[in-house]
Amino acid sequence: MPVSRRVNGNRLANQYRLSTLTPDGISQLNQLKRKQLEWVTRQTASLSLLAEESPNSLSTKTPLNGHPKTLIVIPSYNEESSIVEVLEDIKKQAPQVPILVIDDGSADKTAQLAQEHGATVISLPYNSGYGVALQTGYIYAHKNNYSIVVQMDADGQHDPACIQDLLREAKNSDVDVVIGSRFLGKNTYQTSLVRRIGMFVFGQLASLFCKARVSDPTSGFQAIKGEAIGFVASDYYPPDYPDADFLIMLNRCGFKVREIPVKMYPSRADKSMHGGPRPVYYVLKMFLSIFVTLLRKKPRI
Repeated sequence: MPVSRRVNGNRLANQYRLSTLTPDGISQLNQLKRKQLEWVTRQTASLSLLAEESPNSLSTKTPLNGHPKTLIVIPSYNEESSIVEVLEDIKKQAPQVPILVIDDGSADKTAQLAQEHGATVISLPYNSGYGVALQTGYIYAHKNNYSIVVQMDADGQHDPACIQDLLREAKNSDVDVVIGSRFLGKNTYQTSLVRRIGMFVFGQLASLFCKARVSDPTSGFQAIKGEAIGFVASDYYPPDYPDADFLIMLNRCGFKVREIPVKMYPSRADKSMHGGPRPVYYVLKMFLSIFVTLLRKKPRI
């Protein structure tokens, strides 16, 4: 996902990377899953927020009626300079929707500021990677019977005014995953040539295998509903860079994905998980992950 802050210490993400290359990968992935459940349970049970009943079995092929239980999930890493403004903007645009911040081992005051400004916070003990942090939020949502999850970044890239657009599409259509695209409509998002080429290539691959146009395969501004929430919370979710590979997997499992235009801004902190030496690794990893996704048996859901 775009513009997510990953510097070093991605220990659990590294475990997943090895899982595609070593025989003991399954046990490593199971270990990661157990750690995530421990984090969610330990930090939510004390707040009396962990539901006892099993998650609802929700049909994702029809619109949701009434007022579905909705959660906003924000993975964050060292975002003290932006998290307060992001939270206040969200409360203006979606005042009735609870916010969950996953603090991914930040060394600054991200978690403290998020709590002071009304968010529920789960703090991971160390920097684990974007995918791990994000999936932790979905595990929480699944265990607490949320019908819709809106995911967005903590760096101010995603315009909270578009939250209602994502929710409207999720509630009133038969799609399971609504992706906010910075390249649709009248948007004029600017990025580097290298990143734009990468987005185009993986967008074309995702479009080919999903049989639908995917213009923004790295968008982290999404709304996911119903059974797809449980799928993201499962072992099938790649806790590294869940981009085009995961969209292809969703399609193979019968989930319906649709893009809508949203407003995005350049990262205020000018840092990205795709920056530095990571673009080469990201490209190789994504090609490998797509290849493995196409070869593996379709997951049972």
